[in-house]
Parts: sequence; C-alpha cells; structure tokens
Amino acid sequence: MIQNTIIQVAKLNDTTFEITVTAKSTTTHTVTVVPDYAQKLTGGACSTEHLVERSFAFLLEREPNTSILRSFDLPVIGRYFPEYESVIRGKL
Repeated sequence: MIQNTIIQVAKLNDTTFEITVTAKSTTTHTVTVVPDYAQKLTGGACSTEHLVERSFAFLLEREPNTSILRSFDLPVIGRYFPEYESVIRGKL
C-alpha cells in the first residue's frame, strides 16, 4: 500500500459501503458487496468492512486512488485484476 494513505470504511447498509481514501488527493467511493460474495472470499473469518478495506489496499498497491472507480460492485475488481480473489483470500 502507498505510504501515508488512509482508508476509511463506513457501512451504509448491509451491502453498501462508503470508502474514503486520503492520499495525495482524497477520494470517496461507494462499493456494494452481496453477502454470498463476502462469504466466498472470507469464509466468515472477518467482517465485510475488513474485506472492503483490504480490497482497497489491494487496489492501491496497483493504482492511485484517483484511478479507482467511484462506484462499483466488489467482484468488478476481478475483471481488472484476475488475481484479486486468490490474493485477497491470502490477506484476510
């Protein structure tokens, strides 16, 4: 992850999260995560909020926060980065 970067995750409802990334520029993102997908990745070992936070850390290792989509469903990450699911499982 980029140094001096802060990731804040706020749960808006059971499936929607607002993420604020504070780096050189501050960005806000809305991410949806259906329970079945969260369970698939975490095996119930951590909260969906933690999954979202680690997913943003994954993205920030690959691109600046200003390049991350402002609104998306979490599985979309795998379309851009095919290794996402296997890597994120190892980081949870």
